[in-house]
Amino acid sequence: MKNLKLLIVVAIVSIMVSSNIIKAQEKNELDKVPMPVGGMETILKNVVYPEDAKKDKIEGKIFVKAIIDEKGNVIETKIEKGENKLLCSAAEKAVKATKFTPGEKDGKKVKAEVIVPIFFKLS
Repeated sequence: MKNLKLLIVVAIVSIMVSSNIIKAQEKNELDKVPMPVGGMETILKNVVYPEDAKKDKIEGKIFVKAIIDEKGNVIETKIEKGENKLLCSAAEKAVKATKFTPGEKDGKKVKAEVIVPIFFKLS
């Protein structure tokens, strides 16, 4: 039963995360915005719902700003929006552990910024 509940939680998180990456770099008119290598499922695999948050029935939306370098590495993260420290930490760790395709401008790989929304919801 515990595994079924965990599977349902993971499925809900996956549906929420896979909605979209918000592009914070549109001002710079990138030709290609950074995307997770392997798709949004890659971030999902890295999301770990904190046990204490599950136990206390804590849910929430976390928006993580990530700076992606020219090689697709996450070099910096910052919580743009999020109220619970446990969920913020879990979301930030998931984004940091993700490899991205680099942003491109005029055919050159460039450092870029994205905001990744991660929604934690228990069933």
